[in-house]
Amino acid sequence: MLEVKNIVKTFNTGTVNEKQALRSVSLTLADGDFVTVIGGNGAGKSTFLNAIAGVWPVDGGRILIEGRDITRLPEHKRARFLGRVFQDPMTGTAADMGIEENLALAFRRGGIRTLKQGINNQERQLYEEMLAKLGLGLQTRMTSKVGLLSGGQRQALTLLMATLRRPKLLLLDEHTAALDPKTARKVLDLTGEIVQEQGLTALMVTHNMKDAIQMGNRLIMMHEGRIIYDVAGEEKKRLQVEDLLRKFEEASGEEFANDRMMLAK
Repeated sequence: MLEVKNIVKTFNTGTVNEKQALRSVSLTLADGDFVTVIGGNGAGKSTFLNAIAGVWPVDGGRILIEGRDITRLPEHKRARFLGRVFQDPMTGTAADMGIEENLALAFRRGGIRTLKQGINNQERQLYEEMLAKLGLGLQTRMTSKVGLLSGGQRQALTLLMATLRRPKLLLLDEHTAALDPKTARKVLDLTGEIVQEQGLTALMVTHNMKDAIQMGNRLIMMHEGRIIYDVAGEEKKRLQVEDLLRKFEEASGEEFANDRMMLAK
C-alpha cells in the first residue's frame, strides 16, 4: 500500500540551523498494516508523516501509494487518498460550521467540495448512524457548531471525517496527546475499532510507549532521522516498555532521555 524509498529531508540547508530531519528513510506497508511510530524529540516522526502527506517536498527519495509515485504530487491532490488526524483537536475541522456540514465536506473529499447541492435525507441518515457509533451523543447535535464541542468530541469527529471515504492510508500524528487520559483512551479505542472495521492501512505517531505496543501489528522506532528498530507480529505482542528502552540503547548507543515518553510508560 505504501512504499517509502530512501527519503531525505534537510531544513535550513547551508545555515547554522541546518537540520537533517530524515536520513534515507525507507519503509514498506502492506495493505491493512497498522504501524505505530515512536521516538524521542527531533527523531523525525512528524517530519516523516508530513513528507508522506506532502506538506513540503522531500530532497531525495520516492514515495509510492499502491505503486503510484506521488513524490512530486502537491498536498491537496494527495488528500484524495489520505486521511489525517492532527495533534491539535482544533485542526482538521471548520469551527464555524455545523457537525453535518463538516461531515459533508469530508464526504465530498476528492470531488467537488461544495454544499450547493445541500445534504439530502439519505446522506444525513448515514451521518447520524456513523456519529451514533462514537457513543458521544453527537448524532443528536447535527447542526451544532463544531467549535462548541469538547476536545475529545472534536477529535473523534475529525477521526470520523478522516475515514469517512475509506482512505488508502490513515496518518495519525499524536492525535491523543492534547487530550486528558480518559478522553485519550476513548479516542484511541475508537481509532482501533475504525481501523479494524474498515481494514485500513495506518501510521500512528505516539509518545506513549504502552499505546505503541498495544496498538497495531507493527512498531517502528526512529532516532535522528532514521528507523532504528522495526518489529511486528508475535515479537511485538511480547514487547514490554523495558524492552523498547533496551532496544533504543542498543540501536542508538545512548539512553532514552525523553521525559514526556518516560512519563507515559
